[in-house]
Amino acid sequence: MDTSYPREDYLPAPSHKRESPTPLRVSPPPRDHLVWSIFNTLYMNFCCLGFVALAFSVKARDRKVAGDVEAARRFSSKARCYNALATAGSVVLPLLLAALVITGVIHLSKLAQDSVGFFTYQLSPSDDEDK
Repeated sequence: MDTSYPREDYLPAPSHKRESPTPLRVSPPPRDHLVWSIFNTLYMNFCCLGFVALAFSVKARDRKVAGDVEAARRFSSKARCYNALATAGSVVLPLLLAALVITGVIHLSKLAQDSVGFFTYQLSPSDDEDK
């Protein structure tokens, strides 16, 4: 009798349960912020930060297409930072300038109102000096 090979009746029965594969956490591809960079470059190019952000956005897109996700993430992060700085600078600085102009106008109007009495007193001759 040949016993070197296991027979079919001694083989374990195949299980019909599906083993759940280990879930792979696939992170979404990094965003390149290209539209935001183009907007900052064309409309609000404060200190050329929009152009710098556009350069990093294009680099991020190129790295993403090439398959280098880590480099794409770095360039995307830099593009987001430069876009945020360009947007903040383009929004905050005009508001700050407008606030300074408004406070200057208010201060000058109060100064002019206070000095009207001084100049009218000095320039108009009084009746007491003629006598």
